[in-house]
This record gives sequence, structure tokens and C-alpha cells, in this order.
Amino acid sequence: MQNVQLTPELFQGHISLEPVDGGIKPWRIPHERRAVFPPNALGEKGENATGVRLRFESDTANVEVSFRPMQSEALFDLVIENEIVATKRAQPGEGAVRFEGLPSGKKVIELYVPHAKPITVTGLRVDAGAQVATPPDGRLRWVAYGSSITECAAAASPAQTWPAIVARTNDWHLTCLGYGGNCHFEPNVARMIRDLQADVISMCLGINVYGAASLGPRTFRAAVIGLIEIVREKHPETPVTVLSPIISPPREKAPNAVGFTLEAIRDEVREAVAALQSHGDRHLHYTDGRDVFGEAEAQEHLPDELHPDAEGYRIMARNFDAKVIKPLQATYPRLRAGA
Repeated sequence: MQNVQLTPELFQGHISLEPVDGGIKPWRIPHERRAVFPPNALGEKGENATGVRLRFESDTANVEVSFRPMQSEALFDLVIENEIVATKRAQPGEGAVRFEGLPSGKKVIELYVPHAKPITVTGLRVDAGAQVATPPDGRLRWVAYGSSITECAAAASPAQTWPAIVARTNDWHLTCLGYGGNCHFEPNVARMIRDLQADVISMCLGINVYGAASLGPRTFRAAVIGLIEIVREKHPETPVTVLSPIISPPREKAPNAVGFTLEAIRDEVREAVAALQSHGDRHLHYTDGRDVFGEAEAQEHLPDELHPDAEGYRIMARNFDAKVIKPLQATYPRLRAGA
């Protein structure tokens, strides 16, 4: 096999790339400014590589990716034309996975690296004599912000998180900013999203605030409004869709440490969006999270009464596409694939 030079152009879905001892480590925050993303680079979630992939065009029949060995098993997906061709599992301590027997001829390959954990990629190899290029990517860009329910640690594989499924369904370029336990509407996260290229932005807001009691009834609605208005500074007409928390039965009516129930948080998210809409934001949209994952789904696919399981994330993807994305595409035909 031949080595492919690791260049920034190969990587997608990241915010920054850190050179590390002959390898490249993708981050979902600016790694060089990690100190201004407290606590500890957003609770150590900013270095997790959810949604990150290597994208290239090649006529190779085999692909091998190497990486710094990890302490837990790691899954990799190889995707061609938005379909998962193969999934490979690296055991703890292993440092490479290989995909064999790919379709003949030139094809665009997306290699999803493990989600909900950090990774340093140290090498990429294809067949000797195979051609390799980094083709232009004209797909619509989607930025998805949220919590662990957007990071999707329990997804079956990295290309089967609900944002990845929705992105593949619509042939979109995904940047997934799901930070487990750390979606608290921080101003520097808002500024980061503001500065990203995006054709559509989604925000799943509220569950981490409930869990950590980080905002209360006095401050929550203002923080949601501030988050959206900071993003609007550079995205005045970008469709922004806001999702309130999906169902969590034990939290719906139970007050947290600052007296907030999940039902009340959902009301606050809706009212924040309504306030901005009433002041002229025609491109801001709201969906009740229970319409995407509610009581019916929770009966079988919410094992800890907070996070969906692998099949639950597939269901969530289908529901989000049907109830959030398809209505957006009806309103904004430019969001349709190939438009």
C-alpha cells in the first residue's frame, strides 16, 4: 500500500486540527484557545471527534487508517455515496483498521472516525498505484449544536448518530457540536458557531441546564435569546431551528436544584424563540423535542430515561428529518439536496 499525506483538506466536521507527534488530532473547539472554553475545554468534550471524517476520492479497493491506540474499543465507518459500506472495530491497544474489497472505480470515500472520544490520526494508506484526490465539496453545510443527545455516545457506529444519519439522508456536510453534559449556551460557543460557514443551524437546548442547574428561571430565557442573537450577527438570514428537550419521564415534573422542571424549560425555550420571532426573526423555527422523541419512543428506546439507545437514535433521525428538516426544505427549497 502507499501512504497518503495527511493534510487539513482531508478532514471534515472539525473546528480545528492539532498537529501531534506525526499525527493530526481533530477538535470541535479551537484547540489553541481551549483555555477560553471552560471548564477544561468544555468538560473535555471539545476534543471528542463526533462527526469528524476523512473525505477523499480514490479508485483504491482497500483503505487503511492508523491512529494512536486508545484505551477502549473504537468503531470506524466507511461511507460511499452516503451509504455505510463497512464498519470496523479496533480493540483497546490496536492502532489501525483496514477496509477491503471496496467497489471498483473512482468514488468519494468518507471515513468516519470514532465518535464521543478523542482520536489522533497518524496515517492513511490506499493501494499502491491508486489515485487519490481531495475533491471540492459543494454540499450544504449544517451545524448541529447540543448535548450528549446530539453527541450520541450510544449510537451503533459513528455514521449512525442521529445528526450523521440526517446529514447522509440529505447529502449535507455536517459539523456536529454535541458536547455531552456541556451545552450551557456559553458566549464563546455562540461566537464560534457565529463564525462558521453554515446553510442551516440547529440547536437542541435545555437538558444540560436542567441537569446541572446552571441557569434558573431568571436567566434561562435571556441566555437562549443571547445565544441566538450572537449567532445572528453573521447569519442574519440562515435558517435556525431550535429543538427543546426530548422526553425524560423522571425529569418532566421534578424540580431541579433551582426549581426548574423539564416542562418549564421547554416552555422557556419556546417563549425565547417566540420573542425573537415577534421582533422580526423570520428565519427562526421551533420544534418541541417530544415531537422528535416522545413517550412512545421512550417506552422501548430510552434505557436510562435520558439518552436514546442505538435504535432510538435511528428513530430520532427519522423523526427529526420528517418533522424538522422536511418542513424547512419546504420553506427554503435551497436546502434540498441538489438544489
